[in-house]
Amino acid sequence: MRLSLDLPTFADQMAERGWVVFEAAVEPELVTRMRDDLEAAWEICRAIQVKNGVAADADRTVHHLVGLKPSFLDYIDASAPLGPYLEHYFQGRCILNSFGGAINTRGHTSYAQRIHRDIRSYSGDMPLLLNTLVMLDDFTADNGATYMLTGSHKRAEKPDDAAFYAAAERTIGPAGSILVFNSNVWHAGGDNTTDKARRSVTPMYCKPFIKQQYDYPRAVGYDRGDELAPHTRQILGYNARVPASLDEWYQPPERRMYKGDQG
Repeated sequence: MRLSLDLPTFADQMAERGWVVFEAAVEPELVTRMRDDLEAAWEICRAIQVKNGVAADADRTVHHLVGLKPSFLDYIDASAPLGPYLEHYFQGRCILNSFGGAINTRGHTSYAQRIHRDIRSYSGDMPLLLNTLVMLDDFTADNGATYMLTGSHKRAEKPDDAAFYAAAERTIGPAGSILVFNSNVWHAGGDNTTDKARRSVTPMYCKPFIKQQYDYPRAVGYDRGDELAPHTRQILGYNARVPASLDEWYQPPERRMYKGDQG
């Protein structure tokens, strides 16, 4: 992974604008694999959405990809250079909160194209959640590049549609770019008016004491933690697990499920 911004520039832009783009950060080979795996994951997720009656507003959206197809875990491995930027934002350790994705195509819409933010309660200056989006295709104005309301992380109120679209900027970038943004920023996916899909995956991160949307250590395998690189083990949440028995609770520090450096 090659990151195009140094840490001070990242910090300044996140503080003032609320979002940054690392252009062409992910290796093309991994981008291609994730793009192919995303299409396969859509077939799996869609079958379950339909079976459970939740298909109406989730068209071309996928969720909790780690453990579903191998390239998504490989992305977590490859994203180790992003670690210092994440820890600077959170002022300490963080873990994966969710890992979804979207396949934006002409004529199809989902909840992601409404004006929204991805944290339920405005958190102000407290860094509880952080969004990222990996562009698996080039993002253009024509194929639905995300709208970002720059600076909106500084206020709690939702803008009306007219004010949002009058001021929002588009996240234009080549495939492999990573959009990183404060989860308080109001944003919306755009409409794809081309004949080609615009695909992305969306790893989100949180403070370790916040509950993950999905049990990623369980999905990958509780017994696989020691096989993983330290960065991957940390991000997936192996160092912030909750004991389920007194035997798991009463352990020396080196064997505790929630490590002492998790905040």
